[in-house]
Amino acid sequence: MRLPIVHHPAFTADIPAQHRFPMLKFKGVAEILLADCIVLAGGFVEPEPATREQLIRAHDVTYVDQVLNASVPDKIAREVGFPMTHSVCFRGQCATGGSIETGRLALRHGIACNTAGGSHHARSSHGAGFCVFNDVAVAVRALQAEGVIRRALVIDLDVHQGDGTAEIFRHDPSVFTLSLHSEKNYPVRKVPSDLDVALPDSLEDNPYLETLEDALTGVLRRTEPDIVFYNAGVDPHRDDRLGRLCLSDEGLFERDAMVMAAVRGRGLPLACVLGGGYSKDIDVLARRHTIVHRVASGFI
Repeated sequence: MRLPIVHHPAFTADIPAQHRFPMLKFKGVAEILLADCIVLAGGFVEPEPATREQLIRAHDVTYVDQVLNASVPDKIAREVGFPMTHSVCFRGQCATGGSIETGRLALRHGIACNTAGGSHHARSSHGAGFCVFNDVAVAVRALQAEGVIRRALVIDLDVHQGDGTAEIFRHDPSVFTLSLHSEKNYPVRKVPSDLDVALPDSLEDNPYLETLEDALTGVLRRTEPDIVFYNAGVDPHRDDRLGRLCLSDEGLFERDAMVMAAVRGRGLPLACVLGGGYSKDIDVLARRHTIVHRVASGFI
């Protein structure tokens, strides 16, 4: 059996060519996965866009309606960092629907991956930091509402702290949030996760992996989740434009393998989302993002 991978053409929204967010990476990820036969032609699972009902379980209804109508106030649009056009807003719905479907597939097959997702800066009341909706939070709420899970664990290894996810779940004992991130990076004002591990600048592979192993061991011992969502951001890479850590491609591979072995070794379903990654070289960046899919293919 092949790894279930979720993708939608709308993951690549129309934004100005000079915009600093590398939107074309999502198209690039899909093309590389096809070219390298990690997924066969026609083999992507195309998700339904997240519905209003699903979105308002994690987000304020006023903000949800603003996004669905492409009428987001300029002040919030500036915080999100995108022109909040119909294309960008629909992308938010589809990427979030993608993480919902990834969760369902993980429950069915043990592991599944999205080719987008990881929008962890979006809070309950508004988006931020290139994140329109918090797809993982919406997915957890959707699966809880469907009655297929009760408890969830979020392992967030994006280089930036998962402030939005922490804010949405801060009073919810059914969801445990772990964030391993660069201490001095965005956001300036961090929202406490259930466990935050702040890392010093320029941390390399070995000390990073040692720190991660300690955190994973402790968290998996303390929690009893029905599913684990994994934000596999590649912005801890040493060449990332917005990161402050120094992981190599091999370090990212070992990181993903460590998470998957720890989670799947306990028989827990694992839903992987793409997370952050920033480079002007879209081909290099897209290939780096496919590390998580390559590693996950060995755990199906």
